[in-house]
Amino acid sequence: MSGQFGLLKSRRFAPFFVTQFLGAFNDNLFKNALVVLLTFQAAQWTTLAPGLLANMAAGIFILPFFLFSATAGQLADKYDKAMLARLVKVLEMVIMGVAATGFFLHSLPVLMGALFLLGLHSTLFGPVKYAIMPQHLHADELVGGNALIEAGTFVAILIGTLAGGLLAGSVEHPAWIAVGGFVVAFAGYLSSRSIPSAPAPVPELTINLNPFSETWRNIAFARQNRTVFLSILGISWFWLYGALFLAQFPAYAKFVLGGGESSVTLLLAVFTVGIGIGSMLCERMSGKHVEIGLVPFGSIGLTLFGLDLYFASPVGLVGTTPHELLALLSIPAIWRVLFDLMMLGVFGGFFIVPLYALVQVRSSAEHRARIIAGNNILNALFMVVGALGAASLLGGGLSIPALFGLAALLNAAVAVYIYGLVPEFLLRFVAWLMVKAAYRLRTSGIEHIPEQGAALLVANHVSFADAVVIMGASPRPIRFVMDHRIFKTPLLGFVFRHCGAIPIASAKEDPVMMEAAFVEVSKALAAGDLVGIFPEGNITRDGELQIFKPGVTRILAANPVPVVPMALSGLWGSFFSRVDGAAMKTPFRRGLFSDVALRVGEQMTAEAATPDNLRRRVLALRGDIR
Repeated sequence: MSGQFGLLKSRRFAPFFVTQFLGAFNDNLFKNALVVLLTFQAAQWTTLAPGLLANMAAGIFILPFFLFSATAGQLADKYDKAMLARLVKVLEMVIMGVAATGFFLHSLPVLMGALFLLGLHSTLFGPVKYAIMPQHLHADELVGGNALIEAGTFVAILIGTLAGGLLAGSVEHPAWIAVGGFVVAFAGYLSSRSIPSAPAPVPELTINLNPFSETWRNIAFARQNRTVFLSILGISWFWLYGALFLAQFPAYAKFVLGGGESSVTLLLAVFTVGIGIGSMLCERMSGKHVEIGLVPFGSIGLTLFGLDLYFASPVGLVGTTPHELLALLSIPAIWRVLFDLMMLGVFGGFFIVPLYALVQVRSSAEHRARIIAGNNILNALFMVVGALGAASLLGGGLSIPALFGLAALLNAAVAVYIYGLVPEFLLRFVAWLMVKAAYRLRTSGIEHIPEQGAALLVANHVSFADAVVIMGASPRPIRFVMDHRIFKTPLLGFVFRHCGAIPIASAKEDPVMMEAAFVEVSKALAAGDLVGIFPEGNITRDGELQIFKPGVTRILAANPVPVVPMALSGLWGSFFSRVDGAAMKTPFRRGLFSDVALRVGEQMTAEAATPDNLRRRVLALRGDIR
């Protein structure tokens, strides 16, 4: 994992990381300090009940996301994002001055105003936070960068929450809370000054101050790409799911585990560490590219461990006095609860990091910040709906463990719905799982596959698993042209059918099918898709590269798109190859995790991509290993 941690030494990323970390830390320091202060000293400030004050504070903090996210997205598309980051840090210092005034005047309205402004600070920084990364990071760094941001944000939330509680209970005068917040904001400003320039993609943009019409427009930008929009819905669902669990930790610790305040901290810390571990593992598990196959993997874990938390929740631990932390940890049932929370965090990292990276990669540069602003609005909306739903269910008599179990079941239903609408997620998961379960895949030259636009991918044909291996390595979906008999193969055929593969037959076998295949290929390329072909026509029977047939010439004559040569090696002799005359006869004939390589060459023009030239390029890429 040295690659992603190496970003922390880079000026392209480190100052920005520190800036956002300190911002998240400060938000939670002030918010939790204020909540703790109002909870334990409510009579000095107001006649309102402490519970009502805590919920009012949460609502006031999240309100700016609804009111100003649309404007924040426009600002991030119109102006340099590094400059905006510095201005947001200046605003943060001013806000701490407002908070100090509220403490000195002993004014609850002024303090709530400062909390509202902190919400505005986070709202303005949100689109900058995610839209700046594609400008400063390379494509193979995006997953690692997002992993660090997500892990850092949750760690900042944890430390800020703890620091806020400690400050509220230890300082002689509450104004010191604002002083501490100002010091953090000033440190954030200093780090922001080192963020490299991130020029505006749409400097001529006219700002629309109407939050309602602009919010609708931002969501419309996202809806232009169905995968992006459903990724945003997935991100928003994760925040609903995660916020629902986090909100119940205090009551769960007290009324289910029978613990005290330290047990709440323990639950939050375990969940946060899990998020960090899952986020950090994403880069290694995805091979440094946006692997959306991890998203279904994450949703499976979120469901399984959410359900197990329901079954693992102990009964009969609540006594007349709270358990000390060490006494609580001596109870075996608690360790299963902690394990479930840890794994919820781990699989949450698998779920959220690829989704954020996917939104960044597939959103158009000129709309990216506004699409992220729309995402922030939906995140806030989902969290509010989740909080209201949880309050209603708990008020109706549902237990907290049962709420966790119900949320896990709903997570499964949402996952099935999203993957049904966009099979790409599930298919990438199947391809990723098959490749990881059977092979140890090494890739090179993946960057030659274009991030956008049409291209024809040409590869040698060694086994029935060739298309699955290439799909698992490609950063974009590929529509493969394949022999109709392979298209009907059990299990693999399911993957091929649902990823839009195009079956083809020879003119002798079925001329109608052959012509229909060429028409479909032309439509796919005209639509800007990637199309993959195996010009040999059949899987090799001796492991050697066969003659390339002229179908590639006909395809390029109709659609002269760039051609990307690629070569597979190491699959000859595998279960899916015809090494014994017929494939798939002897399971595990080479054992598990055998070495397989995919080498991708530089793009060729349509004119240069003759069958003979392509065969020479593919053979050179493959080398001596079949």
